[in-house]
Amino acid sequence: MNRVAATVKGGRRMSFSALVVLGDKKGTVGVGFGKAKEVQGALEKAFKDARAKMHKIPLKGTTICHEVLGAAGTARMKMVPASPGTGVIAGASARAVLECVGVQDVLTKQYGSNNPLNVVKATLEGLLRMRTNEQVEKLRGVTLA
Repeated sequence: MNRVAATVKGGRRMSFSALVVLGDKKGTVGVGFGKAKEVQGALEKAFKDARAKMHKIPLKGTTICHEVLGAAGTARMKMVPASPGTGVIAGASARAVLECVGVQDVLTKQYGSNNPLNVVKATLEGLLRMRTNEQVEKLRGVTLA
């Protein structure tokens, strides 16, 4: 939740923006953004947007398939697979996305902007770039060990 203000001739016009992350903890995640005059309206718009933008993310057990880099605006997010028991080593914004996907073991490093919206977008973009071994084998026409 964030209160935003648009400056107009008569003063400031206040509204609220909401960023929502939805997931089933089994590899599906959606990120939504909503803006309205009231908090409830912003949340409803964000939930609707998140439900409309659900993505299936390939996982390898409790971690990600391989090292990946995501970017949005000037925010960069590097994610590295981790051994079981490591936990989610990430900032608050990235952690929300990773936990909603169902990742339990991952190392992350955030570069550039700390803007929560761009950090969430960068994390999601990185996750969407991931490929499973089967997808890579099919794409390249070779078998991987």
